[in-house]
Amino acid sequence: MLAIEIGAPGGPEVLHPVERPVPTPGAGDVLGRVGAAGVNRPDILQRLGRYPPPFGASDLPGLEIAGIVAATGPDVSRWRTGDRVCALVAGGGYAEYCVAPAPQCLPVPDGLSVAEAAAVPETFFTVWTNLFQRAGLRKGELVLIHGGTSGIGTAAIQLALAFGAAPVFATAGTDDKRAACARLGAHGINYRTEDFVQVVREETSGRGVDVVLDIVGGDYLQRNIDCLAMHGRLLQIGLLGSAHAHINLTPLMQRRLTVTGSTLRTRTVEEKGAIARELEEHVWPLFASRRVTPVVDRMLPLREAVTAHRLLESGEIIGKVVLTM
Repeated sequence: MLAIEIGAPGGPEVLHPVERPVPTPGAGDVLGRVGAAGVNRPDILQRLGRYPPPFGASDLPGLEIAGIVAATGPDVSRWRTGDRVCALVAGGGYAEYCVAPAPQCLPVPDGLSVAEAAAVPETFFTVWTNLFQRAGLRKGELVLIHGGTSGIGTAAIQLALAFGAAPVFATAGTDDKRAACARLGAHGINYRTEDFVQVVREETSGRGVDVVLDIVGGDYLQRNIDCLAMHGRLLQIGLLGSAHAHINLTPLMQRRLTVTGSTLRTRTVEEKGAIARELEEHVWPLFASRRVTPVVDRMLPLREAVTAHRLLESGEIIGKVVLTM
């Protein structure tokens, strides 16, 4: 099969097309003939040598796929050869075939193309487990989402609104991206020309928001805390800025705030399977009704993975980049 491997840690040019044997599904696994694979920032971190795959996972990049079941291993009951599925994987997505644990597979949502379905697992698993499982986001609560035009951001805006959060604030780095957030239903904030803390405080009459979803870290930590209302929750899911920060702890105590963080890739199959079941129950109907739609900015052939990484790193993308087979 054709696959894209990381020759050595470095820039996009270290991604190379290679021929590899088609993997064999083990017990509880599904072998997918990949039609499309999502490109995500963790792939870039892996390429740079900063995010190694978990023990036993493929060394190939790629954390989400969609396609057709080509074969199943022992102890797989739900899936059959020919089924259309999308799946969250711990690696190996940049290839024509990829093995996925059966509990992490989901049917391609009704109404979505394979390319759209490939843009779902990594982002929607991440958003669901953080906004809804960890933060317990409720109808009528106020939300601030950083990186509103990223894959995570576009998914988070749509899901928050679909489940009754209002208003939803979202930061972006240009006026065009702020407008893209607005088209999704969020109050866009250009963080280069506006102080998001001030905007949130003004728009909420000083109350603040109930939940902040942050991919930046660093000096955003104190500013995020300043945005939170009483009993607010801050969810740290990325560190585009820095892993270190100096903060004033007094507001945490005075407003009884919660600061938490999580990663997805190293969780167990059982944990990821539990997220998958909730997504199928609560989010898959939203895809079918088109109330929620994965935002795909660009589709490129698998051999153009170098270009895909350069585009993602450029910051010009709204939504996701998807590699097609």
